[in-house]
Amino acid sequence: MSLSPYIPIIGLFALAAAFALFSVGIAPFVGPKRYNRAKLDAYECGIEPTPQPVGGGRFPVKFYLTAMLFIIFDIEIIFLYPWAVSFDVLGLFGFVEMVLFILTVFIAYAYVWRRGGLDWD
Repeated sequence: MSLSPYIPIIGLFALAAAFALFSVGIAPFVGPKRYNRAKLDAYECGIEPTPQPVGGGRFPVKFYLTAMLFIIFDIEIIFLYPWAVSFDVLGLFGFVEMVLFILTVFIAYAYVWRRGGLDWD
């Protein structure tokens, strides 16, 4: 087995790692150094930070439903692309498996829809 096809990938990872280390290492030397109290304070989206969460610390269910919806479609796309590429090789078995997968994804989608995750008010 020859490793020569992997040399460009290894080179790309080495270049990315070198760039990341160089950027982190050089930033303290070339960056601006004008510190003041406002820049050193914690910043939370324009709200003054408090020890207790604002609003009792509870998030509405819609936040979680939106996250579920994103994960559902993200996972679906991740599995659909390789299946579409190798559709010829998989044949009928691959088609049936993908229909079952899409059916389970649709059940999750219907659950989110029923719970009001698609109502943006």
